[in-house]
Amino acid sequence: MIEARELTKRYGDGTAVDRLSFSVRPGRVTGFLGPNGAGKSTTMRLVLGLDAPTSGRVTVAGRPYRELATPLRVVGSLLDAGGVHGGRSAYQHLAGLAASNGIPRRRVDAVLDLVGLDPGTARRRVRGFSLGMGQRLGIAGALLGDPEVLILDEPVNGLDTEGIRWIRDLMRSLAAEGRTVFLSSHLMSEMELTADHLVVIGRGRLLADAPMREFLESHAGARTLVRAPEAERLRELLEGAGAVVRPGPDARGGWLVEGRDAAAVGELARANGLALHELTPRRSSLEEVYTAMAADAAEYRAAPGARRGEGVVR
Repeated sequence: MIEARELTKRYGDGTAVDRLSFSVRPGRVTGFLGPNGAGKSTTMRLVLGLDAPTSGRVTVAGRPYRELATPLRVVGSLLDAGGVHGGRSAYQHLAGLAASNGIPRRRVDAVLDLVGLDPGTARRRVRGFSLGMGQRLGIAGALLGDPEVLILDEPVNGLDTEGIRWIRDLMRSLAAEGRTVFLSSHLMSEMELTADHLVVIGRGRLLADAPMREFLESHAGARTLVRAPEAERLRELLEGAGAVVRPGPDARGGWLVEGRDAAAVGELARANGLALHELTPRRSSLEEVYTAMAADAAEYRAAPGARRGEGVVR
């Protein structure tokens, strides 16, 4: 379990993390979201003792990270897959980590097999690894001590489709064993498939701490896709009833209705003698809900109509 209480980190006059409190509990995958500059990386560094908080406290398995005698046996982490000496082989890198934490050498072979790095690849120097191979090595290092807590920053970076599915299944299986899994990613579609719970921050402050389903339902209004032969008349009726009506999401036309659920749209059409060809309730995706929530907390935002290389700093 990870617990942060009133966690604050200042750099000079700037505040990267501002009185942040949350818990990451065992038995579920907790997604960690926030726009660029929100304080995610700083928060993870504070959890892992790489930075000292200005005030507040964060513990892993009930203790500050720096008090853990053999940290890899308690918490495994991946913050930067490129932080490996390029002249070492994957096997040498993991063997060194194992020796420093009292982990049996046989565990090195086990995690290499688990992440799909065969013996030949494991003996190669890391400087020749692709981005995806480097990610797999980083995940192997995180799993080396068979830890109860895992902290992973962008673990699917560089992985192909099979690799992304593999890491998703791995994270969920580890959580099912009762481990604590804390996962940061900008890939919203994958996060929606993987995470059970979300912690969302912006400008160093907590924006949300809720189960995935609750987060999606509580931050999204009723949305219904409707198609009808008399499309313009239906639009007028819906807007007259107070609904927000936008064009449908594809070339087939229709309307995406906000503010009225499918039952209300169907009743309105029936009462006015309109035939419907489609009436489909639509749940907002994590990307849609998150984007709307985090818009005001973004550190950098592209200017409307800006060309590549231009933007607005906030």
